[in-house]
Amino acid sequence: MKKTGIVILIVLNIIVLLGQLWPEGAPPFAGIVNIVFLILSLVFFISLMINGKSK
Repeated sequence: MKKTGIVILIVLNIIVLLGQLWPEGAPPFAGIVNIVFLILSLVFFISLMINGKSK
């Protein structure tokens, strides 16, 4: 499950980075992708912190 989450975050990160480097080529849903990426990253890092403390 963690590997799938990391792959999803990497793909979203690439889309966000491309939108920053080449704004004219950004898809119309780029704003939504940015928000989803930030929320998923936050959830993922919080879950890593919680799971790391329990070990």
